[in-house]
Amino acid sequence: MRLGTARALDRTAVLIFTVTLSAITYRFPSASFWEGVLRDNSYAIPTLLAATGLFAVFTPVETLTARSRALRSVTTRQQIHTALGRLLELGRAVDPPLDISDLGLHVWARRRSLRHPVSGVLVRVATYRVGTNPMNRPFSPTKGVGVVGLCWKLNQEIGVDVERLAGQLPSRYEFQQYVDRHGTEPVMNFTWEQFYRFKHRGAVFAFPIRNARSRFVGCLSLDASHGFTELDKPELKAQMGRLTIVIGQVGVENA
Repeated sequence: MRLGTARALDRTAVLIFTVTLSAITYRFPSASFWEGVLRDNSYAIPTLLAATGLFAVFTPVETLTARSRALRSVTTRQQIHTALGRLLELGRAVDPPLDISDLGLHVWARRRSLRHPVSGVLVRVATYRVGTNPMNRPFSPTKGVGVVGLCWKLNQEIGVDVERLAGQLPSRYEFQQYVDRHGTEPVMNFTWEQFYRFKHRGAVFAFPIRNARSRFVGCLSLDASHGFTELDKPELKAQMGRLTIVIGQVGVENA
């Protein structure tokens, strides 16, 4: 349960209890009605008062939900760190080997925005990397834009050898010629400016995260500066696939 939903339940309970107490006080809909209800339930008013105070002060539903989410977050992050360690082992097979801080694992969630109130955008909600470099560049793609956007559009796993593509398209001219011949999807529906800005991540993989109803709620991506061919192995797909199932079960907000 989301914290917003839990908070709404607490407030709804307070509202119901308060309205009921007010109805008793003002004898609505009638005095005889409440006399009949309270005749054999003398404890009703003290109970309503106590419940109103309990839900107003302690917000029990929200508190229990927050504790549950915290426990799930800890467990999920432990599993993510374990998987990241195994993925780093794959990075050692890359030629030249990836720096330990190079490989980045990112969790993306679908969120609505003012500019995209219906379809929404993908927002990076968590990054797992050993070290702080390279820094993440701001990116909130719409459906079909970037590797994660294509993962959303196709609703399936996808990998792109950006390093090879960047080698073929060193300038705006070659980029535009390529788009004219092949369309925009092979360049991840990027403009030249976007492609130039993000081409430093030479190997990118994205896997869809689905909830219990098999609906797309976000994606899990892995990127590195190079080494697409060496990373594109069954071991990587297995690790990423397991993580998407775990995150889908607990919710992207708990990753």
